[in-house]
Amino acid sequence: MSKNQEYIQQYAEYAMEQMRRYGIPASVTLAQGICESASGQSELSRKGNNHFGIKATSIWIENGGKYLVYTDDRPNEKFCQYANVGDSYEHHSQFLKRNGRYAELFQLSPDDYKGWTNGLQDVGYASSKQYAATLQNIIEKNGLQKYDQMVMQEMKAEGKSFGTADNPRQATSNDVSVQDTEEKKYSFPLKREEFMLVTSPFGTRKDPLDTSKYQVHKGIDIQTNHEAVLATEDKGKVVNVNSNANTNGGRSVTVEYNRNDGSKYQCTYMHLESISVKVGDEVAAGQKLGISGNTGYRTTGEHLHFGVKSISTDGTKRDIDPAAYLAEIAQKGNISLQVLSNGKDLTAQYKSASQSDANVQPDTAMSPDEWMKKILSSEDSGVNMPIADPVIEMAMTMFTSLMAFALQIDNSSEEEKMQKATAAAVSKSIDLTPILPSYKTCTISLQDGKPNLYADNGVVQLNRELSNAEITKIQQTLGSTMMNDDEKRRSIASVINSAVVTLQMSQNYQNNLENQQGRQESVQLK
Repeated sequence: MSKNQEYIQQYAEYAMEQMRRYGIPASVTLAQGICESASGQSELSRKGNNHFGIKATSIWIENGGKYLVYTDDRPNEKFCQYANVGDSYEHHSQFLKRNGRYAELFQLSPDDYKGWTNGLQDVGYASSKQYAATLQNIIEKNGLQKYDQMVMQEMKAEGKSFGTADNPRQATSNDVSVQDTEEKKYSFPLKREEFMLVTSPFGTRKDPLDTSKYQVHKGIDIQTNHEAVLATEDKGKVVNVNSNANTNGGRSVTVEYNRNDGSKYQCTYMHLESISVKVGDEVAAGQKLGISGNTGYRTTGEHLHFGVKSISTDGTKRDIDPAAYLAEIAQKGNISLQVLSNGKDLTAQYKSASQSDANVQPDTAMSPDEWMKKILSSEDSGVNMPIADPVIEMAMTMFTSLMAFALQIDNSSEEEKMQKATAAAVSKSIDLTPILPSYKTCTISLQDGKPNLYADNGVVQLNRELSNAEITKIQQTLGSTMMNDDEKRRSIASVINSAVVTLQMSQNYQNNLENQQGRQESVQLK
């Protein structure tokens, strides 16, 4: 048996596990392992279980991660040292997932090994211009594609989704690294695959219940869907519980964490549907505190209001930006989740230089269209749901394309467009007045996966589901490469106008019938 075959036999399951957790083709991970570790014979892989040549960043070292000194591109460089090979495979996947350079690869199918290998070369994973060809040769010569297909068939048969949430690591008692241990000490307040969506950040804002006024928002509002809210650190103490739903913040929980210098942090969770802890309880990172909801007077819909207070050694309390606190625990716990609001990572300004060494590239300069697409592909949108009905899938495609077009022709500022993109994705409703400015109101909203048109032209009000023919016409218009934006706007407007005019004609006809019937009855009475 060749060295490559021995390697594959020993580590194929590691690569398949990573495919389930992150959607990276098992064939690609195995091929990279073979290539980067010389089939497990390199010095880094033998002495440090490092099968992918990943260098030790300053944050890795600060968090207690071990490293080896090795001469590679430069003399005496530091490389990550792992407790076992499983940790090396996990860290390799995290490295790709957290690095913005590789974001587009995760849009590919998990079994598209050619797309992945070409993409790795294109974005510079390795300096060799033959890197993709080398990996593809390893994959095809050793038939590694079969492992991709095994995972794809398994996931389909079991009805599972790719991602770390549904596919925890199958660790043995010896398969725990220093980094994993650190990560378990910290958690974000919600479980997310990629980012938490903040609908209202910390600071001065318009009062959501009275937009003519301004108020100081002493926390951040995070989009939720009736889900568990989590403690953020180990050894937290529950210091306050409010079980009365009929208060400003509704049901709430406050957890306090001590710091070595004698100071403290208090994290408060508001508007909860239910509470799972009591005052005096000690909680661990990631422990469920309750379920998100919409309780309290000061709320316009379900969300989690997450507030943080800093308490100095002399007892002085002050409200701080929760994004600063989350940046701190993200760094300590090596948490890669972003905290995004209108396309900006709120934690970016608080991250230290050492964290930027970890190759995490926050989305801080997104366009409204890019931001809209990112929200719609996230677990917070409720739009990108798995659906087998081709008619509903067509409606979804039309909806997202129409939302992008409405933003594109909107004359609002970039900041206003970002806000509109957030509001549209969360509410699943598109404002079409930029397309039909003469209308008092015109929106298309998703209701149970189907697009519903509401239009008011000042004479009639239309409120009905779009027909398949109307959906097809709008989608064909949006996808046309022969039409400019103004022609597309007129075409979409004509579809809506036709629907409104048809209703208006129907109402006029009905009114005429009723008037005619009324006159006939009047004549008969005479």
